[in-house]
Amino acid sequence: MGSVQIVTTILAAGITAVAVWLAVRAVLKMTAVIRLGQPAPERFADKGARTKTMLVETAGHTRMLKWSVVGAAHWFVMVGFIVLSLLVLEAYFEVGTTNGGLPVIGHWTIFGLVTEIIGVLGLVGILVLMAIRLRNRPNRPGGRSRFTGSTMWQGYFVEWIVLLVLIFGFVIRGFKVATDHFEFPFWATPVSHAFGAVLPDWADGVSVAAAIKIIISMTWLIVISLNVTMGVAWHRFLAFPNIFFKREPAKPAGSGLGALRPMTSQGKPLDFEEADPEKDQFGVAHVEQFSWKGLLDFSTCTECGRCQSQCPAWNTGKPLSPKLLVLSLRDHAYAKAPYLLAGGGKDLTGEEKATQAQLAHLDVLSLAEGDKPLIGDAESGGVIDPDVLWSCTTCGACVEQCPVDIEHVDHIVDMRRYQVLIESSFPSEAGVMLRNLENKGNPWGAPQNTREDWTKGLDFEVPRVGEVDDFEYLFWVGCAGAFEDRAKKTTRAVATLLNEAGVKFAILGEGETCSGDPARRIGNEFVFQMLAQQNVETLNEAFEGREKAKRKIVATCPHCFNTLGNEYGQLGGEFEVVHHTQLLAHLVSTGKLTPVQPVDGGVTYHDPCYLGRHNRVFAAPREVLGDAIEGEIAEMPRNSERSFCCGAGGARMWMEEKIGKRINVDRVEEAMATGAKTVAVGCPFCSTMLSDGVNGKGAGEQVEVIDVATVLLRSVKPEQPQGGKESAPVAG
Repeated sequence: MGSVQIVTTILAAGITAVAVWLAVRAVLKMTAVIRLGQPAPERFADKGARTKTMLVETAGHTRMLKWSVVGAAHWFVMVGFIVLSLLVLEAYFEVGTTNGGLPVIGHWTIFGLVTEIIGVLGLVGILVLMAIRLRNRPNRPGGRSRFTGSTMWQGYFVEWIVLLVLIFGFVIRGFKVATDHFEFPFWATPVSHAFGAVLPDWADGVSVAAAIKIIISMTWLIVISLNVTMGVAWHRFLAFPNIFFKREPAKPAGSGLGALRPMTSQGKPLDFEEADPEKDQFGVAHVEQFSWKGLLDFSTCTECGRCQSQCPAWNTGKPLSPKLLVLSLRDHAYAKAPYLLAGGGKDLTGEEKATQAQLAHLDVLSLAEGDKPLIGDAESGGVIDPDVLWSCTTCGACVEQCPVDIEHVDHIVDMRRYQVLIESSFPSEAGVMLRNLENKGNPWGAPQNTREDWTKGLDFEVPRVGEVDDFEYLFWVGCAGAFEDRAKKTTRAVATLLNEAGVKFAILGEGETCSGDPARRIGNEFVFQMLAQQNVETLNEAFEGREKAKRKIVATCPHCFNTLGNEYGQLGGEFEVVHHTQLLAHLVSTGKLTPVQPVDGGVTYHDPCYLGRHNRVFAAPREVLGDAIEGEIAEMPRNSERSFCCGAGGARMWMEEKIGKRINVDRVEEAMATGAKTVAVGCPFCSTMLSDGVNGKGAGEQVEVIDVATVLLRSVKPEQPQGGKESAPVAG
């Protein structure tokens, strides 16, 4: 070992020791912060499914590849990081000798070939990612960037480290080629030989290059260890457990879609009959009241901005960015951690838990962070502004796009729950809706005895549960379908089609009440439980004696469809729930409904969030339209899982949209740009929002917004009245 090798070995050992010590300290700190969260015992169930999902999502990059170029580039970089870590390890053998190498496998030609290929593809991948980041930099001229709000220096730093490590891997091999110490043939390692052709025959080159590679790698480890909130780097370690512990590992898409998590206290579902706000946690008032999985979510965020780029609120000038919300919670959690770890924090009555002695050693910044309200405007120093919290439509676009399975919607609703149930702080106009739900059983406050008025004028009798026992489907009409004029047309169309197809169905009539979706998503879990338990009792009585497979419900509202099918099971209601487009598609495919006259004029289809993204029903409505229209569906650029929200979800239907551009107008402009004269929908909320948007654009005479069922009815029974020209009474 020469003098150069002695120096390089000492440098490599020294910086590695510092880096490892700092990394261990950082991991212990992150673990301590995450453990501050509330219990979540359900996250440890189904370990086999969780392991499989984690391996598929990470190795297969199934979520990343939804953005093909970025996904492919990231896959090569990820594989390069994992496999080429062996070359970093090999560098420790190369700093001490000019012909050093990895023991055992380091001399196999196949090892040289594989690492050469991965190194080249990793170089291409990281250069593509660097180009994408530069092209989408927040300060570029024109357009909104998904990287707005991201800590850009961290992204650039990580990318340059990866690039330099890859380059120095080839430099080391090049020096081995130049000094005739390289064991691999040209055919297996052509790039390494190309480097060797231009590098000098310097005997110490291998050791120096290996030392530089180690210094670069350990500098990266030191920097991220000193920045525990550096998600762009730490996600490569945290993504694995975050995906493993996702809420529903068997789900094909984001596990935070569909049902909401029930309210919990100390990891157990809250029983409202026995709950006490002074002893039980009602939603989230402080960051440590999120579950430990929530704190892991915040730590794992990569700051990639995919969620932000898809968010309807962000895209229409609202203050909500799912990414920035998560980053704010992450930064607050880690800034507050010293205070919490010292024993600080507020109990459920708002009293300080720590003694003065416990807090005496803390700096003023940690203490100040502990006093920050979680929700509050700039004047009160809140972590999350109320306008951010209430801008969310719960559309799930953020959850759908997140490559590391962060469950944004659950976290937002948990914060809403505390604001509504304990603070009684929410947009004032939503109070009318909540009072109507409590007093009238529907958001509009319509009299219960008018729930069946939509049946007037039909040329067949609509049977009621209790009057008939022999029915295959219970037709869940929903509040919109019973009381809102435009939605009544859909209800009538579906009933007419079911009758035409000979399907035996029945309705609850006045026995039906709101499913509770708007109450739950605004955060009023108490009202949701009240309505849901009443409905579960009614439905169980209607289906008494039937096995689950024969407890069939068809719903026209995706919000009811989602609530009945995905959330009522939490309250003992097990039903087979289908959306009306699914049933209609089946009836057409089996020949029970036959379109005879195609609807022309061009049709585009708007995917409702709670039908498509939340429940993966994309094909059925398109199949119905494909059979009923002339030509092809004129798809909007944002469709299927990337469909753009109408703006009504998350109880936003009953809240004023005062900030930025109206979401429904943005969507209507996209629909009108297709040139279609008909905008087909599968949701009464979407129908209302898009109709209002079309009318607001002054295009009500040129563009019609109607349900898929109405399109099919016009094709099956062309003699039926059209749209707003219906002669039968529809007003409530």
